Amino acid sequence: MLKTNYHTHTIYCDGNNTPEEMVKEAIEKGFDVLGFSSHSMYPFAGSWHIPAKQFDDYINDVRKCAEKYKNKIAVLCGFEADYVPPITKPDYSAYKKLSPDFLIGSVHYIFTPTGRLAVDYAAESLKAKITELYDDNPQKMVEDYFALEREMLKKSRFTIIGHADLVRKNNAKLNMFNESDLWYKNEIKRTADSIQKAGVIAEINTGAIARGTMDDVYPSEEFLRLLYERDVPVTISSDCHNKEMLDCAFDRAVQAAKNAGYKKTAYISVQKKVEFQPLD
Repeated sequence: MLKTNYHTHTIYCDGNNTPEEMVKEAIEKGFDVLGFSSHSMYPFAGSWHIPAKQFDDYINDVRKCAEKYKNKIAVLCGFEADYVPPITKPDYSAYKKLSPDFLIGSVHYIFTPTGRLAVDYAAESLKAKITELYDDNPQKMVEDYFALEREMLKKSRFTIIGHADLVRKNNAKLNMFNESDLWYKNEIKRTADSIQKAGVIAEINTGAIARGTMDDVYPSEEFLRLLYERDVPVTISSDCHNKEMLDCAFDRAVQAAKNAGYKKTAYISVQKKVEFQPLD
């Protein structure tokens, strides 16, 4: 089984290591393919995204690593592109000038008439924002989050959907909602339908485990079963911000995939083609 990761952050956004440091660590850990996906709001930038003036530097740095280590590992250059309508979206037409090997489409921000929040704020900050912007109604915030994901899937063309239920990140700490409630089950069912219709890959993301914010992968096992029932392909990723965590909890991601019914995972080859391989 090829060892791959397409969700890798560097010092060009909010990561702690250079692309070359990440590549060297990936080689040490036995990876076959490493995809870089720095946070992007191209052609703009946020506080933890690639600065607007450094897109070329980022691409050149990753491409140099790809050439330098081509006999040891395949290195791909992509972006974790935020969906922030109408400012920016994870669409190949919008990123055409940069020629990415792949795009991860993610929703982090929700904008309301009175302000914005990031669903992966630290727990207390998120709680304060829900009180301020949603009159202490977390259900409405969750519904808005999934509605944005479905809108992104309908209006954008990308390769992988990032951490499809990121809104769960702080739920264990804040008890914002019950994942067994019918309204929540309906939200993830509708979102699974949209993922299927969009024809993208869903990542099984171990980043919350690596950072100690949630003892589980994204998406949840129930969400993964919905994706399996809809024949949505999955890939395993670490959402790595620190080189030591490049393959954090991959064993748990594999088990989550198996529990949901999956027998194969998807990977992106150096030819930018989606291929499949057995989980074992």
